Amino acid sequence: MRTGLVAGNWKMHGTLTSVRALASELAKLPLAESNAEVVVAPGLAHLTAVVDALGDANIAVAAQDLSAFAGEGAHTGDVSGTQLLEAGCRWVIVGHSERREDHSESDALVASKVRVALDQGLSVILCVGESLEQRESGDTDAVVARQLTAVLDVLEPADASKLVLAYEPIWAIGTGLTATPEQAQAVHAGLRSVVAQWSAQVADELRIVYGGSVKADNAATLFAQPDIDGGLVGGASLDAGSFADIIRAIG
Repeated sequence: MRTGLVAGNWKMHGTLTSVRALASELAKLPLAESNAEVVVAPGLAHLTAVVDALGDANIAVAAQDLSAFAGEGAHTGDVSGTQLLEAGCRWVIVGHSERREDHSESDALVASKVRVALDQGLSVILCVGESLEQRESGDTDAVVARQLTAVLDVLEPADASKLVLAYEPIWAIGTGLTATPEQAQAVHAGLRSVVAQWSAQVADELRIVYGGSVKADNAATLFAQPDIDGGLVGGASLDAGSFADIIRAIG
């Protein structure tokens, strides 16, 4: 049985005051009542403040990106996995569509970042997803398989225990649109089949979460699908009450 995971991606939102307040609210949640592993991803400038505000709460902290360069070096503006670990991070999000689009991150660069993150001791939430044009042209399966295969090519099966895959249809991020549970399940099942060609055991164990406008009112129906193991939550994770409802939707 795969343990569910709910991760809140706070993106470029919040002030020091507001993220401390949000983290303090989350720290009070009765997470013992949930079967979900919980992760939050504040902006880089707020990482240590959120780690401190969460205290001993059973909530891990993720960074939203990291450098593809291993170790220290003259890479202005980059942050290494080692530095993120020192800041209190245990996870990092890699390959989010906003990074792929806003910063022209290629599949090869995403794969390099995943490899570096794992080598430096971080767990990874790897994002894959298609645009509306790609979905309407029937290319969804090919696009997400290509993105996933680029990463599988740099992994060993032993790495998979520190990897979570997030399917985030680009057309459903911040638009209010959401894939139906059936649409999301179909893509998740297809991703699992791609992994099965690489390792059947990993395919059974790998957590695949949905990341397209997950909200309190649709989480339960999404999470009830057999291949959807949780969610990568955007805007709804900025409200402690809504995020708590989503966490409780994990059965």
